[in-house]
Amino acid sequence: MRPTPNLLHRYANPGQFLRLARALLPWLTSGAVLFLTVGVIWGLFIAPADWQQGDTVRIMYVHVPMAWLASSCYLGLAICGVLSLVWRHPLADLAAIEIGPVGACAAALCLITGSLWGEPMWGTWWVWDARLTSMLVLFFLYLGHIALIRAFDEPARGQRAAAILALAGVIDLPIIKFSVQWWNTLHQPDSITLTGAPTMSMMMLWPLLICTIGFTLGVAAVIFTRLSAAIHESRARQLLARSRLDRRDSQVA
Repeated sequence: MRPTPNLLHRYANPGQFLRLARALLPWLTSGAVLFLTVGVIWGLFIAPADWQQGDTVRIMYVHVPMAWLASSCYLGLAICGVLSLVWRHPLADLAAIEIGPVGACAAALCLITGSLWGEPMWGTWWVWDARLTSMLVLFFLYLGHIALIRAFDEPARGQRAAAILALAGVIDLPIIKFSVQWWNTLHQPDSITLTGAPTMSMMMLWPLLICTIGFTLGVAAVIFTRLSAAIHESRARQLLARSRLDRRDSQVA
């Protein structure tokens, strides 16, 4: 009797993953639209302005979710790297190819919104602050991963090199998280922690959490869509290559 596959290998089969994606995508998409609609309207038009920063604080309803997603997507790249290097998971490298650009966009939006937020507060678009610099390093790690995974004629070599880079770059994630505690920085301390009560009004916290859930669901839907399209593209290429080989064999015969 064949052993029952564990959860790690259950969705290694592309067909099984595509069935999962078809089932989840409508829920992810509708959930993202619902949460973002509520969160954005609440955050931009109902939540109070900050007593110091005024309406500028509303940038956080995009900035904070993008910071969370930039770190989360890179953690996803590292997990894909482990699955690829250790277990040779057949979808890990394909997932890493599709996650990289999404995470890079999140990191870029985090930096852009941070600059828009920082200019009226600090009087400058950019400072070499520990939190800002470590996020910039994360953005460059994304660019390096995207370039490296496509840099070799032999895809397996690029995928292995990119997986190693993803694992090495994980060290930047705790630096981003704890930089405001480890160093004296211009960036404000974290308003939400696991060990203490939030330091912001609940009327501002709830729309922030709702926006974060909405953006997370939206990014998950984008990644599932990209990975499904990549699987279909890979299958089409295999069928095309097989068709060309059969045509060549028939001509030789």
